[in-house]
Amino acid sequence: MTDLPPPPPPPSPPNPDSVARQRHFAIGLFRLSGAFIVMFGFLAIMQRFDWVQGNKAKAFGAIMVVTGLFQFVIVPRLLLALFRQRPPQ
Repeated sequence: MTDLPPPPPPPSPPNPDSVARQRHFAIGLFRLSGAFIVMFGFLAIMQRFDWVQGNKAKAFGAIMVVTGLFQFVIVPRLLLALFRQRPPQ
């Protein structure tokens, strides 16, 4: 009853090429989603949606544009800084 299962083998080291590919894909997704948020914000500013009109549409659209620009410009740079600090483990 004291038989323990053998310990699992140690994980293999990550492939640097696949890690770089995954990081590049993540940065691209953040930029793409930021661009979509900016387009959505401009559509709201132009009052193309029935559910938000008038000054509320302009305020909502401006917030969406600023958020999208942040996600398009700043977030990928933050991710690059994070990826440079921590090597793949």
